[in-house]
Amino acid sequence: MLLRYYRSEEGTRVYTLKNMDPAGNQTLSAHPARFTPTDQHSKERIRIKERFGLLPTQKKAPIY
Repeated sequence: MLLRYYRSEEGTRVYTLKNMDPAGNQTLSAHPARFTPTDQHSKERIRIKERFGLLPTQKKAPIY
């Protein structure tokens, strides 16, 4: 079994081992994607994120 999560009504992550949340929606994996130093497609992913303004350097600083 893998650790999974779903978003609560307040927007926080609720961790579980179940595949479905109480509302009947699919839960998401709490584990990061695998990383390989020989990633052949990283340039394309960075270009796409740059094009749509999704890079962390393109976002406004969070206000705390």
